[in-house]
Amino acid sequence: MTDLRLVDSRDITSDRRTESAMTEDGISKITLRQLQIFLAAVEHGNFIRAAKQLGLTPPAVSMQMSRLSEELGAPLFEKEGRSILPTDAATALLPYARRVTDTLREAKEVIGALQGRLDNVVRVAMVSTARNFGPQLLQEFKKRHPETRLEISIDNRRGVIAQLEAGRVDLALMGRTPRRVEVEAFSFAKHPYVLIAHPEHPLTRFRRIRRSDLPAHRFIVREPGSGTRMLHDHFFRSAGLELPRAQEMDSNANIKQAVMANMGLAFLSAHTIALERDAAKLKVLDVQGMPELRDWYVLHLSSKTLTPAVLRFRDYIKSEGPGFMRDFFGDTP
Repeated sequence: MTDLRLVDSRDITSDRRTESAMTEDGISKITLRQLQIFLAAVEHGNFIRAAKQLGLTPPAVSMQMSRLSEELGAPLFEKEGRSILPTDAATALLPYARRVTDTLREAKEVIGALQGRLDNVVRVAMVSTARNFGPQLLQEFKKRHPETRLEISIDNRRGVIAQLEAGRVDLALMGRTPRRVEVEAFSFAKHPYVLIAHPEHPLTRFRRIRRSDLPAHRFIVREPGSGTRMLHDHFFRSAGLELPRAQEMDSNANIKQAVMANMGLAFLSAHTIALERDAAKLKVLDVQGMPELRDWYVLHLSSKTLTPAVLRFRDYIKSEGPGFMRDFFGDTP
């Protein structure tokens, strides 16, 4: 027997209007696979390398990017030789594509944990200053929990905050909590900053150097936005002093080399200069108001749902981090 069903023509019209509206805005035709291909293309700057990473052919990658461009109504890439350059539209799309893929991955991780399939991956970002102890601290955790896979990223302060915001990492190790995002932060060690100089710098002959004596000397500084640069600027401005002449460098390692070459003074974390100080390659100056003590934090986004593995790692840093730092650095500065 044939199953007959009466359908109101108004329902058909309504359904068609809804389908038409979904199609006209283009969103219903954009796929997760297209966003994944887009991210790979941006990362590699080349359709061939993106195709190799994804197990596709270059024409398939090119076709999917053409379809995505059509749905968005804007070109996403410009060719430059064998490379491709993202357009302004692609740059605008990038954070949203990452957010979609990261959100879906996080949802999968949470669901997997609820079903008893514990995800043992812990993604940790640390500021460049923490590279002097962070990998060793993570390795100590690994000895106790060999089943956990740790993924480490080292970046400047802005880069770490960007990774947190985008959800690309679970936890961060840094010395100053971010302001523009809500986080849960836990202090696990003191973080002393000192002023360093070449052993033959004239200021090494003095004790209790006044803050007002320093602007006359040349300094080496990190890029704007870094924690070390913030401390440098605040040290002088909080005393109503003008900032001294300074040369900017993009890493603590380069700054140490510059100071050891007697190119200027620099504020650095005492945790980054232990070897050079012990080898008498540089000297910590006795300056009024120094060392400036801050804190090391392990933190995560307040909105982030932490897997059991991430919670285990965070709690390890909170409980075992203080002892590790004392043993690793001894009495600093």
